[in-house]
Amino acid sequence: MKWQIPGINLKLQHEPIQEEINEAIRQVLQHQAFILGPEVGQLEEAVARIAGCSHAVGCASGSDALLLALMALSIGPGDRVLVPTLTFFATAGSVARSGAVPVFVDIDPRTFNLDPKATERILRLQAKSDRCKAMIPVHLYGQCADMDPLSELASEYNLALIEDAAQAILAQYRQRPAGSMGICGCFSFFPTKNLGAFGDAGLITTRDFGLAERLRMLRNHGAVQKYVHASVGINSRLDTLQAAVLLVKLRYLEKWTLLKQSKAEFYRTAFQEAGLSHAEQTYPGQKWPVVLPYPAHEGCHVYHQFTIRVHRRDELRSYLASKGIEAVVHYPVPLHLQPAFSFLGGKVGECPEAERAVQEVLSLPIYPEITEDQQNKVVEEIKNFYTRLA
Repeated sequence: MKWQIPGINLKLQHEPIQEEINEAIRQVLQHQAFILGPEVGQLEEAVARIAGCSHAVGCASGSDALLLALMALSIGPGDRVLVPTLTFFATAGSVARSGAVPVFVDIDPRTFNLDPKATERILRLQAKSDRCKAMIPVHLYGQCADMDPLSELASEYNLALIEDAAQAILAQYRQRPAGSMGICGCFSFFPTKNLGAFGDAGLITTRDFGLAERLRMLRNHGAVQKYVHASVGINSRLDTLQAAVLLVKLRYLEKWTLLKQSKAEFYRTAFQEAGLSHAEQTYPGQKWPVVLPYPAHEGCHVYHQFTIRVHRRDELRSYLASKGIEAVVHYPVPLHLQPAFSFLGGKVGECPEAERAVQEVLSLPIYPEITEDQQNKVVEEIKNFYTRLA
């Protein structure tokens, strides 16, 4: 379907910088270092600076970044890792790929991120077991999780704290960058991310020199030198071509992020002026049908998604589609109810906030190039939908 207002429009992003990208690709074609070429090191240094870390290690995807982090921390069969139940599958999938067992935790209904209180309850239940080894807070939709209490819990229970910052480059929590608050931070450069490659790509940040060295080894089949392998690693090397594209786009990331934040504020004002929302609400109701994203924790939300909560979500989504507006559900099935994890015995009612959220969340079109007219059209059609129900 050709959308009048798509959820994201990468063509508009790429057209103004296409020649710069072409030149970066030409340079890689000239030097022919397609695997771990110089652009990979340059990107690693640049992202490490952004994240306030001394080291960064590029890899093939955000999913591999999580897997490599677990492998480097020797987390594997028999171990247990706490993850939020509302997130993309890769968070828990990477835990399972390591041989460890994901332990699903409910969310804060305002931010959709890992709830520290629910996390503490789970840890108390697990207290008699020494198999709980790590926690992976996800900075969902572009907003950091509540890291201070989560860090305290990780310290108290001796857990490795791994940030899933796949959606949160340039986000901050109390003036600390995403990717700097755990033992390591895992980023994705999937094409639709705020900083997106021309395919899959990922990266891990850390302040730990030894961990960085182990990550570099593991991403390259565990090799310490050519044909000498100290460990069994994986093949997860960031393509030089992808790094070259990302270096070009990195020049514009701050500008694009500021634009997305301004678009988010435009939506916020427009929804409130339309009488569809109120700043203090947590759940959609009859008077206020739309719950806006909640900016929390003195942080910097980068709006990878502009995700609202609404009642009669599926009907609204279908209505918007009929008007040429693409709205997306991130994510319709919580992880504890995914068929792939049915062997863990997850049941409806175990994570009530996440289970409610998956019935209500809807991500609206947002990208730096979206126009005010397009945003007003989105708000207008949502108002029309709820007016018809009144």
